[in-house]
Amino acid sequence: MPQHKAVIAEDEPLLLAELKESLAKLWPELRVCAEAGDGIEALRAIEQHLPDILFLDIQLPGMSGLEVARQVGDKCHIVFVTAYDKYAVAAFEQGAVDYVMKPFSPGRLATTIARLKDKAGSVPANLEGLLQTLVEANAAKEYLRWITASQGQDLRLITVDEICYFQADNKYTLVVTPNQQSLIRRPIKELIEELDPSAFWQIHRGTLVNVNAIAGVTRDIGGQLRVKLKQRKETLPVSDPYVHKFKQM
Repeated sequence: MPQHKAVIAEDEPLLLAELKESLAKLWPELRVCAEAGDGIEALRAIEQHLPDILFLDIQLPGMSGLEVARQVGDKCHIVFVTAYDKYAVAAFEQGAVDYVMKPFSPGRLATTIARLKDKAGSVPANLEGLLQTLVEANAAKEYLRWITASQGQDLRLITVDEICYFQADNKYTLVVTPNQQSLIRRPIKELIEELDPSAFWQIHRGTLVNVNAIAGVTRDIGGQLRVKLKQRKETLPVSDPYVHKFKQM
């Protein structure tokens, strides 16, 4: 039996490592020949390694997973990796090989592997109709509901409702909840696109605050507006372009 090759395209390193480790346990004959952290890397890896299977995150920087899938066409079987139920269900119902949800479930991944083994020798599915559905679903906008953040060697799942604010921190973004702080590798500008703008307000170039976490506003000695939080002691500065949001408070 020929050995099957796979490429994993996933921009969150801990999740990529978790998926790779799970695949090694559940399908030791599968050879993961390349990993990619963005869409362009994924396309290069596919051209170089000609894999049978692509585990493809829908949300990738540089070039989205949907664009990658369109470029790949029927060159290999695609398994969509997603945090969005709506995407996943649409992908599955329209005949994509399969999907796996974040966080990964060993049972779900085992089902996916069984289906891949059944289809590995066949021609990959035509994804044109599927991709159009996913593009339309994306346009309808499913806002981010939770994020994964690293704390030491652990992966922490945080629902957006429990987040007080996000703050840019060099190449990372600080995620602040009432009792903890974590770092993620997502820039503020990307989070602005993925979060519900009615729930998270940008109050500074590098700060997004959860509206439900706001206790009120005050002014410091220099006259700058600052946001007070319900469950945190620190206050957050509001830069001039965003002061208008607090006129009614």
